[in-house]
Amino acid sequence: MIKAGKIALYKDYKALLADPNVDAVCSATPDHWHAIMTIDAVKAGKDVYCEKPLTATVAEGRAMVNAQKNSRQVVAVGLNRRGNDAYRELKKAIDSGAYGEFRTGRAARVSNIFPNGLGKCPPCDPPKGLDWDKWLGPRAWRPYKYTTAPYYFRWHTDFSSQVGNWGVHYLDAMRWMMSETAPRFITAIGGQYYTAGRSDSEIPDTMFCLYEFASGKVMEFNVFEGGRSWPLRQGEVELAGGDATIYADQRGWEVKPATSKEFNNPVRKVEPTKYVFKEALLDDGSAESATKNVIADFIDRCLDRNPQVLCSLEDGHRSTCFAHLANIAFKLGRRLEWDAEAERFVGCDEANALLHYAYRPGYTLG
Repeated sequence: MIKAGKIALYKDYKALLADPNVDAVCSATPDHWHAIMTIDAVKAGKDVYCEKPLTATVAEGRAMVNAQKNSRQVVAVGLNRRGNDAYRELKKAIDSGAYGEFRTGRAARVSNIFPNGLGKCPPCDPPKGLDWDKWLGPRAWRPYKYTTAPYYFRWHTDFSSQVGNWGVHYLDAMRWMMSETAPRFITAIGGQYYTAGRSDSEIPDTMFCLYEFASGKVMEFNVFEGGRSWPLRQGEVELAGGDATIYADQRGWEVKPATSKEFNNPVRKVEPTKYVFKEALLDDGSAESATKNVIADFIDRCLDRNPQVLCSLEDGHRSTCFAHLANIAFKLGRRLEWDAEAERFVGCDEANALLHYAYRPGYTLG
């Protein structure tokens, strides 16, 4: 332990967990460390706020949920739209039946990393103060590159993906609004259409992910990092049904009633509605309440010992699975069937082998 003023700094997180003065911790490490640290924290009797994406594999998420079930600890996940006032009000309106039933959801991550993406970098010494071996943790050894860490790990398959990084926010919001838990079928296609050969990135710069539910509903999430105009009419999430379409983001939502129906006379069942978030917005246009509310709720639950947080481990795990399932479908290049109760793919041993990976010696899950 290193003393810096009145703040105790720890090089080894296990020393922090051993400190009896620490009641709760926040796991804001790279994704591949979340499961090990969260489970260790729960076993040490600490409450945990874990940032998204929750895990690097499906198996990690279920292990985290089981660890909490066997404890008395409060654990929350930083999927912050769960705490956003606009989405919370929208969920109430949808559940009331005021806008009809929504059968499809659509969202995308749009940026422009053309033409070079991360660029290319030879192996080099890590920055002073970075314990590269410890940073890698359970993942296989690889030489340090600036295009891997500290931030660019999001573009490497061992550590994350853009479906995990950005997609989990929108996928969580859509499945929440549409009252879905897990898909039955998953399809994902794409590739490095813009940056191939010019970037150390290992993930697609373009990706189309399709999720089919047993209910007959469908969700779509796309990655457009090669440069593309916004694919939605407005907002960050589109929910569509036969009577209306909703465009929503953290600032509010707008309901667009269906204006015509080809085979029957148009009957407007839904009136145009616009809800505008009234609190101050942050510089990026997002609502201030989102992260603030999720964190404040976590602290309140730590105090009153009520495990019912705004975003539970189960919800965080289920939403993060959407990213893992799409990445596995993309890797194998096929449409996969998912058994959500067993958390196994149906009739595909090759896909099931990708639900977890072998940790390096010295690291265990649980």
